Amino acid sequence: MSPRAAWRLDSLGFREVYDYAAGKADWLAAGLPTGGSLASQARAGGLARPDVPTCRLGDRLAEARKRMQATGVDVCIVVSEEGVVLGRVNEEALQADADTPVESVMEPGPSTFRPNVPLEEMAGYMRKHGMASAVITTSEGRLAGVLYRQDAEQRATSRLMGRRGRHRSGRADADGNSPH
Repeated sequence: MSPRAAWRLDSLGFREVYDYAAGKADWLAAGLPTGGSLASQARAGGLARPDVPTCRLGDRLAEARKRMQATGVDVCIVVSEEGVVLGRVNEEALQADADTPVESVMEPGPSTFRPNVPLEEMAGYMRKHGMASAVITTSEGRLAGVLYRQDAEQRATSRLMGRRGRHRSGRADADGNSPH
């Protein structure tokens, strides 16, 4: 909330009031709860898989391979001690010698997206750019999860079909449009 709103609430007797200095954009980018007309909109962070395997720069490829195989996931995200995304190891990189440092085979600085990006937008972007997955991070660059295109497209399609179904049934669609 704005500093003015925080002070007003304080003047009304509310004691647990804070000014979120980073602002609304940062709140949304962190994937935190929202209200209003867009609160029900599906977003990338809501479907990203947070349990993706991670590794560090100094880890050996054998360790990354083991983590990937244990989870059945085709990617290992390289993170710092603070969880900041530094790179990505994919299945192609696994062809290197097992003793190879992750740092030498990773894709450095992969494209990342914020949790608040609308899911339909993410699905379209991933489709257009031939991306099987996208790394989702907070505004500080910390790993939030990995969004798989298949998951995004499936959810976006089911939401679209749901809106069409409501429209045909005579009820308003997601934008409030009535068929009559």
